[in-house]
Amino acid sequence: MQTDKVYLVGFMACGKTTVARALARRLGWEMVDIDEQIERQERQTVSEIFARRGEPYFRALERSVLLDLLPRRHVVVATGGGTFADPANRAAINADGVSVWLDVPFERVVARVPADGRRPLAADRAAFERLYHARRAAYEDARHRIDAGRAGIDGIVEQLMDWLDR
Repeated sequence: MQTDKVYLVGFMACGKTTVARALARRLGWEMVDIDEQIERQERQTVSEIFARRGEPYFRALERSVLLDLLPRRHVVVATGGGTFADPANRAAINADGVSVWLDVPFERVVARVPADGRRPLAADRAAFERLYHARRAAYEDARHRIDAGRAGIDGIVEQLMDWLDR
């Protein structure tokens, strides 16, 4: 095994949380979802935090949770869609463990995002698509890329296990 920590990165609705749970089970490691951690800490959903406090407040919470995770080992971390887009977060993640980009085509993301307001950045389709393309440049800095648009969860976990065992 080439690492003792895996960070899953990628755009919202690409499957980071689901894959992180499955991979952590397979490895016998802990799983942490940064967005879920923030929601527990703040006792609010991500969309409520965005609406009440704004994105800069949320991003500060995100960075704080990430920094708190740095000393922990044998962890699979599901990052938020914007976590890896921040250069300081990206550097911390790549220095601490391996980053894996779950790459999903935009149309598949749109099909997965519920239209119920839980994803505040998805409200405006044109802006959402611009954000998707802007973040791809950051995701390309991940140590490994998985085409997560075609494979199921088990297939993605198998690809990750093969790659981690090299």
